[in-house]
Amino acid sequence: MDRRATGPALLEQLPPPLPADQIVALNQPKADLHTTRSYEWNGWTFDVPPGVFVPGWTSRMIHERLLDGRIETRGRRYGAMGVGLGVEAVAAGVRGAREIHAIDVHPQSVAVAARHYGRLVGERPDTAFRPLVSDVFDALPGEVQLDVVTFNPPAVSQSVSDDPDVVRNVCVGAPLLAKFFAQVAEKDILAPGGEIHLVASNTADLRALVQHALDHGLTPRIDHLHDWQDDVLTFLFRITHDEAPRTGGRR
Repeated sequence: MDRRATGPALLEQLPPPLPADQIVALNQPKADLHTTRSYEWNGWTFDVPPGVFVPGWTSRMIHERLLDGRIETRGRRYGAMGVGLGVEAVAAGVRGAREIHAIDVHPQSVAVAARHYGRLVGERPDTAFRPLVSDVFDALPGEVQLDVVTFNPPAVSQSVSDDPDVVRNVCVGAPLLAKFFAQVAEKDILAPGGEIHLVASNTADLRALVQHALDHGLTPRIDHLHDWQDDVLTFLFRITHDEAPRTGGRR
């Protein structure tokens, strides 16, 4: 696989989704979702209220890179899309982000993310923390542009439950990415030089996901590929604006 490939060359080498029955079997929700749990990472402890998801291995791929600077937020305006428990926000706060927009459609997740940020990071003179309940970027103020966005979307291509909390966090599918990339373009979300780091596996329709980015003038590249040795391949994409001059931008 050529990890430098972009455009049609990238699309051609992406794997199709796994068989439907395998996708469903791999994404069965845990029975404790509607209980109070706890989560530990990097020496930090997070309380997990009912309905809020515990991060999995794909989320930790983003968390680790935020903390060590492979996804650099220091001094930058950062959007944590689907912030959930708040680990991304805490990592970016510790790293020294200039602004942190902690975005989630789930009000309880935004509330607990803010609580964890306040306890583990707290007030910092050079960092503004802005929690926001929003369906993708719907509620983001129009003047805001971001240097970095991370997203581990619920892009699984098969329905694995009728529980709305499971659907919200696991299997909304490619249509969510169509809205996400449309808003990135229409709202001019990315500042010049901005980048999106998005993680998805072949339990999703990777080709549709990447095509949505291409349709809106964005250039995805493979930043990291992880083979879990169980037929699941997880891609971390780095997505930027294409090389064509931008029009209609605010800055």
